[in-house]
Amino acid sequence: MAANNRRMSGKKGAQVGSGGKRRRGLEGKGPTPPAEMRKGHAKQRAAKAKTRRGQGRPQRRPGGKASSELVVGRNPVVEALREGVPATTLYVQQFIDNDERVREALQLVAERGGINLMEAPRPELDRMTGGLNHQGLVLQVPPYEYAHPEDLLDAAFDEGEDPLIVALDGVTDPRNLGAVVRSVSAFGGHGVVVPERRAAGMTAGAWKTSAGTAARTPVARATNLTRALEAYQKAGITVVGLAADGDVELGDLEALEGPVAIVVGSEGKGLSRLVGETCDVRVRIPMPGGAESLNAGVAAGIVLYEAARRRA
Repeated sequence: MAANNRRMSGKKGAQVGSGGKRRRGLEGKGPTPPAEMRKGHAKQRAAKAKTRRGQGRPQRRPGGKASSELVVGRNPVVEALREGVPATTLYVQQFIDNDERVREALQLVAERGGINLMEAPRPELDRMTGGLNHQGLVLQVPPYEYAHPEDLLDAAFDEGEDPLIVALDGVTDPRNLGAVVRSVSAFGGHGVVVPERRAAGMTAGAWKTSAGTAARTPVARATNLTRALEAYQKAGITVVGLAADGDVELGDLEALEGPVAIVVGSEGKGLSRLVGETCDVRVRIPMPGGAESLNAGVAAGIVLYEAARRRA
């Protein structure tokens, strides 16, 4: 009975211990590791991503591709086919009224080869063109494959020549781009560089203005034009900016005899501030007639001619 009384008393008897686990738990886990080493922490994920990018980065990034384009209307389609603008498919409206332009478009497609010929109902062409007046003919132009700015240097060095490159700063008219491509080809240049944003690209209009020379003269696209020009300078290229208030006249510019990148700004605004500050020298084209400025295509042609004359 006495034993039973002890069992029912409020005193604690012997209990199963923790085996020291609680004591070890109180000892802590040491100092908190830095955020980069904590599993699941945002900084650790960022560090891992940075490492992966560094390991997988190629020696040279591709210039990228433009989006595909549609040439709409009978006259524009025929002109594009005449000028050799690259094309993948010619869409012809079902039950179209056959005239000279339609027949010529079909004939040019047959002569060139490699262009698909598709017949489509009018509602489908309306949908494709967003309701534009396509007149029953729509030509699909494939995305243009841009080069990387460094590719232009490699092409020149492979030929054993000093690079002659034109860079366009803020030129938004595709016809000006096409004219510059044509001049670069005519005077032995090695290519054209355009910015990725707020600039003309190689559209069907640029192809037509280039008169087919875009097929053999590369156009490179730079994510940041200023950095691309700085990379050229590190490679030993003199960067020459065209400006109405330039310090040197074109006839006195000796840099044209060596490796050079000629930067042409827009007709209205000229060179942007950062690009202008990056140039090694700013040159002006003398204009006795009193014109305030030249469009990009004409200005580039004049400087390229002078460069070709000195290198001959």
